[in-house]
Amino acid sequence: MGMLNLVKIMGNMKFFSHNLKLPVDFKHPQGDPQGKQYGQAFKPADKVAPPKLIPPWFMAAELPNKYYQNAADTIGGNMKDFHDTMVDAVKFSHTMWKLQAKFKDLKVMSVSAIGAPGCLDGPELESNIKNYPVCAAWSGNMAKHRDAVAKGVSKCFKNWQGKVMVPGLPWYPAFAAFPGPMAPPMPNIPVPLIACVSAMMTEITTPFSLKSEMDSALDGGLKDKDKDKHYEALHDAIATTLSMAFLIWLSSQMVMLVLGKGPIPTFAPPYVPVGPVVGGDNIGAPGHLMT
Repeated sequence: MGMLNLVKIMGNMKFFSHNLKLPVDFKHPQGDPQGKQYGQAFKPADKVAPPKLIPPWFMAAELPNKYYQNAADTIGGNMKDFHDTMVDAVKFSHTMWKLQAKFKDLKVMSVSAIGAPGCLDGPELESNIKNYPVCAAWSGNMAKHRDAVAKGVSKCFKNWQGKVMVPGLPWYPAFAAFPGPMAPPMPNIPVPLIACVSAMMTEITTPFSLKSEMDSALDGGLKDKDKDKHYEALHDAIATTLSMAFLIWLSSQMVMLVLGKGPIPTFAPPYVPVGPVVGGDNIGAPGHLMT
């Protein structure tokens, strides 16, 4: 509960749905002697080529052809490994974020907790995505692709986080009539995180924003060289896997141990032995999303 559940097969199928083929811009030779010579260039054994990567990420431009199928399997396997590593890196960074995240500056009025947009505080994901042990040592173009994913996902997550609010949720039932001049710190009633609404929830729960930010963050030189825009299909696959994981997480993550406290100004024993908390607040310490 509360962890990102990565259904990686969704990203696999999303990439496959783009129907990308290798080699790019392949055209079967036509006419005589080009077409005849092309057909004679391959032995019968070269025309038996079942895919080794299931589900495939690329289709061979010509089937069956062992050489084209091997290229599709090899490059598709590399793409799949990158996809799997990056979504694991996001999960790693997200877990680190959960350990430090906290609700702060809440207003407690009787049973209700009220938090303005921005009340959920936590570090950005980008650094820990880049420092995930499996990909931290990448260099060259691999590092540029990694950094684009890290920057894009981190920006979308920050956009969501910055608009999270607590809309008067009944977290502290004991504060409706507390017998004392001051209510001590008490934990909230656990609720799913999705109850703390955000105007930017679609930033992390739909693939479009995640993909768009990753596309924008990628090095321009790499994009110019990728004439068939394979990077867009790759980002779409990563975004699809992560958006579903974030949506499930919002529903399963429980907000707990938010310690609220505050004064009871109407407390005046023996005539008024109990009263509601008015103008209270909370202790903004990490641990509210640790479970």
